[in-house]
Amino acid sequence: MYDNAPGGRIASLGRHVAAWLASVGQSVRLMAEAFGYLPGVFLRRRGRAELVKQLYSTGIRTLPVITVVGLFAGMILGLEVGLALRKFNQEVYLGAAVMLSLIREMGPFVTGICLSACVGSAMAAELGTMTVNDEVAALEIMAIPPVRFLVAPRMGALLVMTPLLAFYACVLGVVGGGLVGYTQFNVAFSQYMASAMSMAGMKDLFVGLFKAAIFGVVICTVSCHQGFATRLGAVGVGRATQRSVIISFLLILMFGYMVTRMFYLEF
Repeated sequence: MYDNAPGGRIASLGRHVAAWLASVGQSVRLMAEAFGYLPGVFLRRRGRAELVKQLYSTGIRTLPVITVVGLFAGMILGLEVGLALRKFNQEVYLGAAVMLSLIREMGPFVTGICLSACVGSAMAAELGTMTVNDEVAALEIMAIPPVRFLVAPRMGALLVMTPLLAFYACVLGVVGGGLVGYTQFNVAFSQYMASAMSMAGMKDLFVGLFKAAIFGVVICTVSCHQGFATRLGAVGVGRATQRSVIISFLLILMFGYMVTRMFYLEF
């Protein structure tokens, strides 16, 4: 009854805002702790063994998905851009348009989306199950920091693999766009590649890889935080998995825009 009153609604809004701010603070703290433990992951034998395991789960097992998505993203982009350029008889610039679009934005974006769906959801479900089964609490009782044991190797794996997978997706996308250009718009592959390489610079490659690394950090932070915050048993695990994917999608879109704005537009 009281929640329908103006004061009740304001109080409810205040509680939601406070809970959201607390969640953001916990996520930032989790990310900072994971970065603090990263040197041990790369330098210690046990840390490297866990890192290799996470590298396999993050990179090798997602290669089929990245391959299909990267190739067809380039083909779709090549088709749409080619249709637009055909109106002005400028199909010769198809390679440049596809290359810049992929290396700056589409390559990191599709990689981040695929990893958040394939890897981030699995992280949230795994850590959520461990949380509701009191396995995380058992680590704390044994004086083993859960962030060092569970989060840092995953953070290191995503930092390494996300830029590599984004570059791989860009290469496949450029090849897919070249196939479309050759078969649909009569653009020779050599001409297509010459146009693509003439427009792409080291800055574009740096921005794309930097953006992909940020997406990897976002996916790991969000997924692990949602996993640790899981409650209510199996139902909570499902909700945590769903929230991790949704929040990762939204943050990838927002950070993608902000990074592009920071590097390519003057303030």
